[in-house]
Amino acid sequence: MMLRTILTIIFILICVAITIIVLLQEGKSAGLGAISGAADTYWGKNKGRSMDGMLVKITKYLGILFIVLAAVLNISKF
Repeated sequence: MMLRTILTIIFILICVAITIIVLLQEGKSAGLGAISGAADTYWGKNKGRSMDGMLVKITKYLGILFIVLAAVLNISKF
């Protein structure tokens, strides 16, 4: 019972974190410079090391944790 409560609290924190991180990310419309060749700039080449790239990675990891915790919390109901 205690473990379920702790997992539920972690699940809620992950939900809030995903929401905040997704809102912090730039929209896809900001990347339209690639059409004119702006993707070859320093910013375009190093996007994975930028703040936006880091937010994308964090979103992926939190998404995986979200799915795993949702499955674990659902299985533990039975």
